[in-house]
Amino acid sequence: MTDIVIKDVDFGYSEDRIVLHDINLEIHEPGLYCIIGPNGVGKSTMVKCVSKIIEPLRGQVLLDGEDVAKMHHKDVAKKVGFVPAFSQDAFSMSVINTILIGRYNHQKWGSRQKDLEMVYKTMKLLHIENLGMRNYNALSAGQHQKVSIARGLVQEPAVLILDEPTANLDVKYQVYVMEMLRAIAIEKGMVIMTICHDLNITAKYAHQVIMLARPGRIHAVGPPDEVLTEENIREVYGINCRIVRDEEMDIPYIILGSAIMGAAEDYRNPSNGAPAPSFTLPLIYGEGVYPSNINANIQYIVWIQIVWGISPFINTFKNTRKDCLYR
Repeated sequence: MTDIVIKDVDFGYSEDRIVLHDINLEIHEPGLYCIIGPNGVGKSTMVKCVSKIIEPLRGQVLLDGEDVAKMHHKDVAKKVGFVPAFSQDAFSMSVINTILIGRYNHQKWGSRQKDLEMVYKTMKLLHIENLGMRNYNALSAGQHQKVSIARGLVQEPAVLILDEPTANLDVKYQVYVMEMLRAIAIEKGMVIMTICHDLNITAKYAHQVIMLARPGRIHAVGPPDEVLTEENIREVYGINCRIVRDEEMDIPYIILGSAIMGAAEDYRNPSNGAPAPSFTLPLIYGEGVYPSNINANIQYIVWIQIVWGISPFINTFKNTRKDCLYR
């Protein structure tokens, strides 16, 4: 078990574009920690600071009391594993070799039998042993996701971070992966941090929920019962909801309602004085005020389609002319 302490962390890609503001978080117990929040609040940015993929502008990230900024990347990788949301290898390899990369920090020279056994055991756990000799870049998005998770698991870190591990998975494997991660966290005494967009999956499987809100601040931390409340969801996500109790599983269940639109966002109510959007929502809904430049936009799109449509013929003509000239 590795203690994680995030102290007064700010992160930005420049001083005038701060993504995270005054992040303070302490994790001292093993378990499955689900990080939730709307798009663009800094969920991925926060976990990348923990794994030293990026470094904060201000503040500290401590692993067992040691400042990550002062640690070598290889030493961080021995403690923290990171599985990105999307992965595409530049030099494609077989699935076995792709997963074997996760054992790099355990290897001294070449692959040992223990490394290969760990890879096969993890592939079997994720039901992908039949993909072993397939080319990684020839897999589907869901298969990519399973292989990436396997690569993170064989690393055997004390802290495993997964950025949207259920993305691209069907419902069965969304449930299976979350059940597996929760079980591994308990059995091996690990901290597993996942970014999740499904509030009901979070409610069912998370031991602790970390809710981020705009503009990149921690809004609430605690068990699902305490964090996933109607008030928090309304404030953070801007959506009405109703929470009922699943008595059989003893978990909260979120029933989503309508989105709460601000004055400048409510395209269905032109009387509020807000400008109608320049895209096609008024056309779809058959109401609202059409943008004044709609005709110009349509003409522009038509010209693009015409140019796009005749460009192959132009290229064919050019190639034919070249052939004639060089014969």
